Amino acid sequence: MSTTIRGLTRSDIVRPLVQVSLDLTSIEDALRVAAIAVEAGADWLEVGTPLILACGTDAVRALRREFPGHPLIADLKIMDGGYGEARMYGNAGADAVVVMGRAHDATIERVCEAAAEFGLMVMGDDMGAANHAAEAVRLESLGVELVVHHIGHDHRSRHRELGLSPLTDLREIVASTTVPVQAVGGLSLEQAVACPSYGASVVVLGAPLAISDEDSFTVPEGDLLGVLEPAIREIHAASIRANQQPEQPRGATQ
Repeated sequence: MSTTIRGLTRSDIVRPLVQVSLDLTSIEDALRVAAIAVEAGADWLEVGTPLILACGTDAVRALRREFPGHPLIADLKIMDGGYGEARMYGNAGADAVVVMGRAHDATIERVCEAAAEFGLMVMGDDMGAANHAAEAVRLESLGVELVVHHIGHDHRSRHRELGLSPLTDLREIVASTTVPVQAVGGLSLEQAVACPSYGASVVVLGAPLAISDEDSFTVPEGDLLGVLEPAIREIHAASIRANQQPEQPRGATQ
């Protein structure tokens, strides 16, 4: 079964897609949470950076075996050796890899070369950029097919008083690019559900929902299915309104 998402355009996405990140440290836990996410209606599964660091390509292979119909996003945060890393995870069964915008142009281009050879989508993460909209334009110009607008955990934690949020610049980034966009970094459930009203066509439900503590990377207790299922249903029913003024969700920072 093909799960290729390479070449996916904004116009192809007629309803918002949901990506659930598996920011865990064991394959067993990842399979458990992935099963819940799929039951809840998730479209894509993200092999989170902690899982990649702990388990490498074995995590991708295990998830590919169990979920052959779901695209797998390998959040590698590639900074160098772009071709080799993308090839490694493409061969393991990933459908997309993430490269950092702070990487050299040559690295991003090499990731894109590997992606063309192995049928991968390249996602470009703008974390740490001084100008996120300009970084998004640069990433697209280098061949990236989806922009990840990302405000990092440590940055947010260091400056809690600023209320940093990826929603702040999201509309400008969407307006500056033609590729699909997603936003990650400390979003509440309500903010994540509101992302399509800012023009984000792929919505990530991540660490605050899939793990109990952003520093421990463990499976939460409680009714995860009961949290994810209504959220995913609401996202799927939403309109992607790239050129309209978004509604302000609770807790959003502008």
